[in-house]
Amino acid sequence: QVRLEESGGGLVQAGGSLRLFCAASGGTFSSYSMGWFRQAPGKERECVAAINWSGIITYYLDSVKGRFTISRDNAKNTVNLQMNSVIPEDAAVYYCAAAIGRTDTYLPKRRYEYAYWGQGTQVTVSS
Repeated sequence: QVRLEESGGGLVQAGGSLRLFCAASGGTFSSYSMGWFRQAPGKERECVAAINWSGIITYYLDSVKGRFTISRDNAKNTVNLQMNSVIPEDAAVYYCAAAIGRTDTYLPKRRYEYAYWGQGTQVTVSS
């Protein structure tokens, strides 16, 4: 059983930066692809970034490309999301998620592909 705990959310001014952190415990972290999802009120939960077990493959939602960067440290069991040039549309609850699978050829991006989830951290953007 993998436990995920997010931190780093908060209030950020539009155009500013925020870094989200996710710490994993209880499993073999390097066996999982990791993703950051977000859900705004009244909207579907969407994958904004994902990274495979080795860090070789990454995925970004089109609207965050060039602004967000996902990274992981398998030695520390952490995955982070650096958010730059934040816009009001980035406001949401951000969730860290883990998908079972150790592959360099596929990266899960759909909610149902992720078995473990954190509780979420709120990101609020002031304009």
